[in-house]
Amino acid sequence: MNSLNIAKKDLDWANLGFIYMKTDSRFHATWEDGKWSEGENITDEMMVIHEGSPSLHYGQQCFEGMKAQTAEDGRVLLFRPELNAERMANTAKRLLMPEVPEALFLKGVEEAVRNNYAWIPPYGSGASLYIRPLLIGIGENLGLRPATKYIFRVFVSPVGPYYKGGGLSLISLAVTNYDRAAPLGTGKFKTGANYAGGLISTKSAQELGANEALYLDSAERKYLDEAGSANILLAMKDGSFVTPESDAILPSVTRRSIMVLAKDDLGMKTEERPVELMKELSNIEEMAACGTAAVISPVGKIWVYDKWHAFHKDGEEVGPVMLKLYQTLLDIQSGVREDPYGWTREVRID
Repeated sequence: MNSLNIAKKDLDWANLGFIYMKTDSRFHATWEDGKWSEGENITDEMMVIHEGSPSLHYGQQCFEGMKAQTAEDGRVLLFRPELNAERMANTAKRLLMPEVPEALFLKGVEEAVRNNYAWIPPYGSGASLYIRPLLIGIGENLGLRPATKYIFRVFVSPVGPYYKGGGLSLISLAVTNYDRAAPLGTGKFKTGANYAGGLISTKSAQELGANEALYLDSAERKYLDEAGSANILLAMKDGSFVTPESDAILPSVTRRSIMVLAKDDLGMKTEERPVELMKELSNIEEMAACGTAAVISPVGKIWVYDKWHAFHKDGEEVGPVMLKLYQTLLDIQSGVREDPYGWTREVRID
């Protein structure tokens, strides 16, 4: 496939929302009798599965979120996809599902991107190609037991910013009264049930005027956990850069990368440690939510204990630390800046 001969879709790239858009093909592989198929590209976006499938009844399914970016020189770049493969494998083990081998995972991701080249937003558009690998348990079943068959699928969709406003816009969070995950539960695994349980928290937060829910730990309800769909980052007034530590927090690829950049690029002391919210609230200069979809979303204010608390510049302005880290991360992901870590992986189109 030669990218020079493929016309891009006629879309308003700069004004895309974060919604599903059907593209030309998706990658599909199956597991049965102890082995994976080689996988193939298919055009049908619909999935027909048995009504007894454990993914439908018992939540035996997991997924990942990734993006492909177009570099200024036309290359198509993934960002640390091997970490997504590793995280899906860890989740699969927790849910008694067969692990998708890294080679098959990367093959599926690259083929889904390559075969939908026309849908990859152009450089400088502010949009990207979102990639959704998923693993589900299927087949005839009724009792609570692992499935006997599995589907690994990768589909893609061009998307704009996750939050309305685009780019590096301020968001607000509201501390929720619901628990996200128990300390020894599935919080650190990217399984769909975690997100379904959080829908009511998001709804409650939005009724307060916030964009998203903010969770405290389930055991003592005083330590920061994470937002409904993103990890938390903190620039402290003492100059340190902190992210909450907990066995219930999803190990975000974006968060791990930003912690490296805060240390290497900004020379900050970085810490992953428990953060007691009310005790440390006055010492937080900047807060942000981060993840593949949101990248870095600075938090202007949070609703906590029945009142709003604002951060940098009364919550009206993006702080310099999050601004710098956002731009640095985007520059590496899109090939603008040299990648000294080997984080980006090119998808060969021709």
